[in-house]
Amino acid sequence: MAEPVLASPHAESKRPFLTEQRRSRFTAYTFISPFFILFSIFGLYPIFFTFYLSFFKWDALGPMKYVGFKNYDLITSDPTFWISFSNTLIMGLMGTVPQVFLALLLAVLLHSGMTRFKKTFRILYFMPNITSIVAVTLVFSTLFGNNGMINWLLGGIGVESMAFNSGWWGVKIAISTMVMWRWTGYNAILFLSGLQSIPMDLYESARIDGANRRQQLFSITLPLLKPFIIFVTLQSTIGALQLFTEPYVFLGQSGTGSTRQEGITMVTYLYSEAFRNGFFGTAAATAVLLFLVTILFSVLNMLISRSGSRETGGKKA
Repeated sequence: MAEPVLASPHAESKRPFLTEQRRSRFTAYTFISPFFILFSIFGLYPIFFTFYLSFFKWDALGPMKYVGFKNYDLITSDPTFWISFSNTLIMGLMGTVPQVFLALLLAVLLHSGMTRFKKTFRILYFMPNITSIVAVTLVFSTLFGNNGMINWLLGGIGVESMAFNSGWWGVKIAISTMVMWRWTGYNAILFLSGLQSIPMDLYESARIDGANRRQQLFSITLPLLKPFIIFVTLQSTIGALQLFTEPYVFLGQSGTGSTRQEGITMVTYLYSEAFRNGFFGTAAATAVLLFLVTILFSVLNMLISRSGSRETGGKKA
């Protein structure tokens, strides 16, 4: 009679191992699932629905009517849309470029000295970012009024007062100043964290070799700080393209205040189309175009940063 074949003890030991491994994976996915569920509901679904809605005519109450690319034709043939597009770019440049340079300057100054009050200055720089933007905008509306403090200071130095709340360039200057005031300190904190990650041995070696502060800045600080500069620039660009609260509150929430042509942005144009005119299809098409513009600027930023890295690498080689 043939003897029974005994199962390998290694095979039995593998089954509970696989089962335990699957249980641990299931447990891990269960713990992280709330994020993906919420992101799918409040993140992915609105994005795909916006793309879908851009091809329909809808007032949020009645049935949806398919119109194809007509919504895109309507907004691209609307002069107000192109004014909002140009205003967004102009105020973005006016608020972003000086903001990045000023934040970098503050971070360098804070990193080089004032070690005794460094924590205090960090708090002061970050305070505008956590302050209510509506309250800030109301304060700036008073400062930039026709009889506000800014015009009073301009008159004190012999400069003619500006119509900051109604002039074509005055509105843009006021809104850009608000953006700079709110985000400069936040970006300075980011730059400061980047400066603190640079080894001090590099500066000591440069000083031994006879390099002055200017040479250290352009040969050590800025090249090693480049990832932070790229991140801050990209983040500020995206934020500038999504500018809404500052012009909305500064120009007035009632009536057509925030859609005045001297200060209208793409987001306020989108808001007006959806919640004032009831044209959710054209508002969705505007959102899609804004998304594409944001992607375009992000790609350009990455290409410029890569080309700069290659040139730096070629010079070093």
